[in-house]
Amino acid sequence: MKRILFSVIFLSSYCFSQEIDSLNVDQIKKTDSSAAGRKEMKTKLIDDVVITGTIKPISKSKSPVAVEIYSQKFFQKNPTPSIFEAIAMVNGVKPQLNCSVCNTGDIHINGLEGPYTMILIDGMPIVSSLSTVYGLSGIPNSLIDRIEVVKGPASSLYGSEAMGGVINIITKNALTAPKLSVDVMTSTWRENNVDVSTKFNLGKNVASLLSFNYFNFGRKIDRNKDNFTDSALQSRVSVFNKWNFQRKENRQASFALRYLYEDRFGGEMEWDRTYRGSSEVYGESIYTNRAEAFGVYQWPFKEQVVTQLSYNYHDQNSFYGANPFNATQKVAFVQTYWDKKLGEHDLILGLTFKKTFYDDNTPGTLSADGLANQPMKSPIWGAFIQDQWEIDSKNTLLLGYRYDYDKVHHSVHSPRFAWKFSPNPYHTLRFNFGTGFRVVNLFTEDHAALTGSREVVIRSDLKPERSVNGNLNYVWKIPVGDRLINLDASAFYTYFSNKIVGDFDTEPDKIIYDNLHGYGISRGVSLNLDYSFSFPLSINAGITYLDVYQKLDGESEKSQQLHAPKWSGTYNLTYKFPNSFTVDLTGQFYGPMRLPVLPNDYRPEYSPFYSLANIQVSKSFRSGFEIYGGIKNLFNFTPKDPLMRPFDPFDQHVNDPVNNPNHYTFDTTYGYAPMQGIRGFLGVKYTLK
Repeated sequence: MKRILFSVIFLSSYCFSQEIDSLNVDQIKKTDSSAAGRKEMKTKLIDDVVITGTIKPISKSKSPVAVEIYSQKFFQKNPTPSIFEAIAMVNGVKPQLNCSVCNTGDIHINGLEGPYTMILIDGMPIVSSLSTVYGLSGIPNSLIDRIEVVKGPASSLYGSEAMGGVINIITKNALTAPKLSVDVMTSTWRENNVDVSTKFNLGKNVASLLSFNYFNFGRKIDRNKDNFTDSALQSRVSVFNKWNFQRKENRQASFALRYLYEDRFGGEMEWDRTYRGSSEVYGESIYTNRAEAFGVYQWPFKEQVVTQLSYNYHDQNSFYGANPFNATQKVAFVQTYWDKKLGEHDLILGLTFKKTFYDDNTPGTLSADGLANQPMKSPIWGAFIQDQWEIDSKNTLLLGYRYDYDKVHHSVHSPRFAWKFSPNPYHTLRFNFGTGFRVVNLFTEDHAALTGSREVVIRSDLKPERSVNGNLNYVWKIPVGDRLINLDASAFYTYFSNKIVGDFDTEPDKIIYDNLHGYGISRGVSLNLDYSFSFPLSINAGITYLDVYQKLDGESEKSQQLHAPKWSGTYNLTYKFPNSFTVDLTGQFYGPMRLPVLPNDYRPEYSPFYSLANIQVSKSFRSGFEIYGGIKNLFNFTPKDPLMRPFDPFDQHVNDPVNNPNHYTFDTTYGYAPMQGIRGFLGVKYTLK
């Protein structure tokens, strides 16, 4: 297997705030009671909002690309123990369970699979390859200050994993964090989550944030009576320490460390550790050890020169039935950029370096002759330049170019173009265009290749994936009295000239990987609506339509991508009663999505329409305490028959002509939603500011 190569040109601005309307209205009321005054103040406030991006602060009205920003309070409306579950509240973003047994998954943006989504922490590529599948559940929500979501491959600052989009997790600033924060939550399924963080100062200019997260779910539950755990057992510990420094002229300086350990199991109810790796009782057991370090430093020069650096170590020891998967990955990243303002032009020039070490026990790290182990070691050098030109008060143009080089694929050129037109503060149109380039590593990215339920076949030497992308975004702010209805609509189109997709259909007992002899398309539209009524009710809703498919040379039929629903959406309603009493109704809905079925399969090829709804009631007190509780999966939806032949997980009787005339095999890839039905939860928070 070849290295994953950085090659997507970068963007660096953020321009959408979920809670701006309520802030504007409160300030407008206090400032001017007249309609004209309210309108004037509202316009001024919208123009003055500044949101920090991965590179530099930028006025919302000047940003050439649409970025959605979600605060920690937004995700607290449906409390979850990790980012993986929480991100489902974002329209167009879908946490996808890739295995019905161990419940590992990845995050899809606009229908594209998880490896196309780049996860950044404080603007740095901490989460990639192995951790794309196995590390997402280990990021606790307690670390979050906010999350920024950029949809589309041309939006990445750090490279090729972002062909689908970017999720940037901004952690809390130690200088402004609460002195003490405690959050304890449990559920009727005995899922227990504890978050504790504390801040301490060393003088006036240095602060440190220490955070501890523990999650435990150790109860074997089998409600559908297939003798397999409905939800994977997990024991997880995460420790996070961040240092922030107050410097002259507000120069940046921070450093952070994080450690994660997780023990995850899913399988037959009789399984215990004595069966780990055996062929007697089926179980999927995954031990994960992960360490991260990342920081940013702005040099003490008159010119704005900033260096970002990160390092992560990921070790995995796992068994899928009797099949072992042991892997180690180490990634070092350094980036330095220079930001220079020249009249109406805002120039950024930068250099990047990334080195990855990867080794596992699969054919992916064998030498060319297949006789020796050959870990992958590939340094990648990059350089980029971007010019953001504010032509006038209505037009902003962004031109960019990125160059990357590694010893396998040599030179990769990535152009970038963005344009924003805003005739007034209530209407904004943005167009973005860019390219994508990515090298696939099957055994780190595709969980289905590891389960042992199907044989993996690689038909030919897999070539890099290549794509071009266009995105059109329109934001319309509609004045209604002294308030605004925020409408955010997007149309997106991605064309893959090559794409590596697992073929689950040709042979029922195999996954066949090959270069795409044809082309792939990902296209669709999305709409978000945000409004706060004059009474204490606010609504945030979104809907997305997707058409994601591949078309092979010589064939008239197009093949719809697996796990990409045509329709999906989110809804979030909040009503605030007097005395700090709040009710939140949140949820997602998904239309039919194509699933991996076998020939003559008794399971439907398409999932049904379903919704995962949650309700929460919370009460906050002046002392800093908050009590919350509610119900998850309000409609009690669970998939039917997620496992094929769970009574024969090692396929010992697969060729029985009497009891198995269709030669069905054990299959874990059909699941499309959690197996956890309706359940209650209760929690307590305490914050000392």
